[in-house]
Amino acid sequence: MKEAMPRRDLYHDHVRKALENDGWTITDDPLKLKLGGKDLYVDLGAEKLLAAEKEDRKIAVEVKSFVGPSIITELEIALGQYVLYHDIMAKTKPERVLYLAIPDEVYLEIFEEPIGEVLLENKRVLLIVYDPNNEEALKWIH
Repeated sequence: MKEAMPRRDLYHDHVRKALENDGWTITDDPLKLKLGGKDLYVDLGAEKLLAAEKEDRKIAVEVKSFVGPSIITELEIALGQYVLYHDIMAKTKPERVLYLAIPDEVYLEIFEEPIGEVLLENKRVLLIVYDPNNEEALKWIH
């Protein structure tokens, strides 16, 4: 059975514009991952030329809006997707760094609380915190 292309997240275009505003070139929308007979899709692939280093920095970005009824359930789903994509990319696209893009309100509600602090301390996830209203990347958390 062939996998269908995923639906775009509510804030997909906002994050795309925020990355472009930050000087990134979108190279893939979506970025296809293939492992064995399965196709998966990360929301965005982007790159930026680092002039001082004369090389490209390549990223993949999974966009999440957290609009479901439970923010914890949304976090569990997002982290599962992130881990899956991260591990597949380690084999198939090791030149790219994966980020999870989340709205600034979600960052405050989750990642400035103990549950999110633990994830960041253990370096489980890299984040782009975005403002969906201004189409701006507010924080990059490595």
